[in-house]
Amino acid sequence: MARLNSVIGALESGQHAFAAFAAPEPAAALDFAGSDYDGLVFEAEHKPWDAANLRDSLQYLLDRRRIFEGDTLAPSPTPFVRVPVNGAEHGQWHAKQALDLGAYGIVWPHISRVEEARNAVAACRYPRQPEAGRFEPAGLRGDAPAAAARYWGLSTQDYYAKADVWPLAPDGEILVVIQIEDQLGIENLPAILDEVPGIGLILIGEGDLSQELGVPRQLDHPLMVEARARIVKTCLEHDVVVGHPHVTARNAEQVVAEGYRFLMTAPVRGYPGLERGRELTGRTSS
Repeated sequence: MARLNSVIGALESGQHAFAAFAAPEPAAALDFAGSDYDGLVFEAEHKPWDAANLRDSLQYLLDRRRIFEGDTLAPSPTPFVRVPVNGAEHGQWHAKQALDLGAYGIVWPHISRVEEARNAVAACRYPRQPEAGRFEPAGLRGDAPAAAARYWGLSTQDYYAKADVWPLAPDGEILVVIQIEDQLGIENLPAILDEVPGIGLILIGEGDLSQELGVPRQLDHPLMVEARARIVKTCLEHDVVVGHPHVTARNAEQVVAEGYRFLMTAPVRGYPGLERGRELTGRTSS
């Protein structure tokens, strides 16, 4: 059976996966509904948390004709949510609400310690009886599946069977993404990956990491290059996918060569008619 989560499908088959951030607003969702991204991360860390707006955005992301022609229930792109709280805040309720609305994964910002990573995975799982060691970290997600099952196009029981974290649960369709955004997180990353199963991928938080290193937004600074390399090396050693949040036409080749497999790009809008018209009428910028 085809994957419902297109990002997991790409990564599981050894491919690269492509995603972008978007505001949790219907207009933004419509802009991305026809795109070729595998995933779309609704940004609720630096945008207001508004569950009703997020619910509507998830709906506007669905393109019924595209789903019908694809002969699959999978939305395209697959929706994820970056929650507002830092890892140390253990904000399970944001993840619970996002998953209950139908999100296929959670991006957790500022994960720096093993216990924070364990909470991130546990918050995305339902409590289950131990089964061949698969239910550790034990789930903490509350039970309210109706809206999510409807959004996924599944019965409640089928949703329960799919609503677990990959790759810990091989058939799971929920992706847990943790962001490493400080030096403590880099130091603890080997222990995090050794001790917490169920982390689907690591996403580097370049903005906050550069702030802590004293080189804000100087992403090519040697300190940033070294920090990113340490994260990538640790992920590759543990066979965990690592993601780059700022892929551009200029650095894409290098990013792929360095081993990143989850590539986030910012859509670029152009105004060729406006630019040509200003040129022809002498309105060019000075």
